[in-house]
Amino acid sequence: QVQLVESGGGLVQARGSLRLSCVASTRTFTAGWYRQSPGKQREFVARINRLGFTAYNDSVKGRFTIAADYSKNTVYLQMNSLKPEDTAVYFCTAKSDPGSRDYWGQGTQVTVSS
Repeated sequence: QVQLVESGGGLVQARGSLRLSCVASTRTFTAGWYRQSPGKQREFVARINRLGFTAYNDSVKGRFTIAADYSKNTVYLQMNSLKPEDTAVYFCTAKSDPGSRDYWGQGTQVTVSS
């Protein structure tokens, strides 16, 4: 069982920055972020694993950076040049090993004003 707690969301103006954090209760192999806006499906944002692999949604490439501090069981999402369309609830997800189920956090709201 992996418990995930997100933090760092809030209200920011367009072109501003926020950093989200996700603390896991135990060691994880892969972790990432998804987001969901009202009336839309949850969409992939970024992920990282212990092998150094990272991946991003095309809409955030060059603006968002995912990083991990495995000594703290924490994954971060640095979000720069935010746009109103980035407004969503951001969810952290993780696997404890490659074959495990996905675990999810409760989400943190990010609101970008124009």
